[in-house]
Amino acid sequence: QVQLVESGGGLVQSGGSLRLSCAASGNIFSIDAMAWYRQVPGKQRELVADITSGGNTNYAGSVKGRFTISRDNAKNTVYLQMNSLKPEDTAVYYCQIRTMLGEDWGQGTQVTVSS
Repeated sequence: QVQLVESGGGLVQSGGSLRLSCAASGNIFSIDAMAWYRQVPGKQRELVADITSGGNTNYAGSVKGRFTISRDNAKNTVYLQMNSLKPEDTAVYYCQIRTMLGEDWGQGTQVTVSS
C-alpha cells in the first residue's frame, strides 16, 4: 500500500507564492512519473504539471511560466512551486504517482487565492 502526504496549501493573496510538497511512502517499487492535478467544484480534475523519472516536465498552458514542478527521487517527494498566483488558481490540488502497478493519489490540499 502506498501513502501520499501533501502539504503546503493555504490562503494567499493574488500575486503571492506557495510551495506544495507530496511525500510518498509505503510499498513503492519504482515511481515513474509524478504529477500535480487540481479540481474545483463542478469541474473535472485537470493536470497542472507532471515530471518523469528522468526529469522531463510538462505544464498546463494556464500555469506555464508561473509554476515549477520538481522531484527528489531519494525522498520520493514531488514539489510544486507556484508563483504569481491568481484567483483562478483556487482549487484543491492533488498529487499523483505513476508506477508499473498503476496510479496512486494524495488526499488533496486546498489552495485559495484572494483577489
